Amino acid sequence: MLHIRFTAEDMSRVRFAPRPSPVPELHAALLMLGAPHEELLFGRWRGRLLRTLPGAAEPLGELVPGAAAPRFLDVLGGTREEGFALIRSARPEFVRSELARVYAGQGPVPPWVRALHRGDAAAWGTLDRAQRAAHETVLAPVWPQVQDLHRAEFTRYALTAAEHGLAAALAAVAPGSRLRDGVWEWPPAPSALEAPEARDAPGARGAGAARGALEAPGAGTARTTREVRLDGRGLVLLPTFHWRGGPLVQDLPDRPVVLAYPAGGGLPPAPEPRGARSEDGGLAAALGRTRADVLRALAEPRTTTDLARRTGIGNATASAHAAALRAAGLITTTRTGRSVHHEQTPLGMLVAGTTP
Repeated sequence: MLHIRFTAEDMSRVRFAPRPSPVPELHAALLMLGAPHEELLFGRWRGRLLRTLPGAAEPLGELVPGAAAPRFLDVLGGTREEGFALIRSARPEFVRSELARVYAGQGPVPPWVRALHRGDAAAWGTLDRAQRAAHETVLAPVWPQVQDLHRAEFTRYALTAAEHGLAAALAAVAPGSRLRDGVWEWPPAPSALEAPEARDAPGARGAGAARGALEAPGAGTARTTREVRLDGRGLVLLPTFHWRGGPLVQDLPDRPVVLAYPAGGGLPPAPEPRGARSEDGGLAAALGRTRADVLRALAEPRTTTDLARRTGIGNATASAHAAALRAAGLITTTRTGRSVHHEQTPLGMLVAGTTP
């Protein structure tokens, strides 16, 4: 179980990550690759990746000799390269202390990890190549789908928060959870233990690199409760579409807490055949097709009458959809004389995928 304690200040510092972040999504995918649950839904996905994950990714597994990964891997970043740059910028003393922590009592340390402990540039290159190899195999082929799914989840959260408030939006993020007396209480979830059959499969050593980089509360324990105190740092919500266990938490001093939670339809994203991508992506699923059409139509300013004509609906229906989108912060409405003009906000542009 997980309890997240908010201060009054934290209530205004909850934000939803505007875009998916490749490094934590990769860590979540590798964590799922080695997890024992959801075999029916993820079995074929695991089998395919364990056959194709290259040997160059194996150093990722060597960073996780026990139950937790070094916390200098806890980064966001809009691209894989940005994420690695953030990892690389970690303070040398932090890198050394984290490597010492995860290898305490774990036996021999691989030579490249010893070199990383010393700050050797070649060792950082080994880690970069390992992460790149895993990213290209696991995440790059499905990244467009991850982006669509994230956009849809972002929209769903924004609409729920606008219409029903923060408590309802958080409860929608995690069905069965509740915000009570300043504490967001999560129910128990499946553990993130590594599957025995995955340990010896070809390429499976890379799967260990996620354990602890995004830490699953209570992983490997029975009915324990982890408590996270925000203490004014705020909270970043980050949906992940490759992980089906409990919430994954990044909790480092002087940084906002990042909570990655399982989202999507319950199946791992799969590459789509060429030419099969829909213009709507996941937007229509989140908003409804008509409201998604209305939002897309407002890439340029339109009156209610023009909007109705453009989308093939009545004026009253167009006005109602515009009101809902405005409440969610996706459009603005301005009045000029007797006319009103609607237009996407920057948030609406992000959700709709509009190019500025």
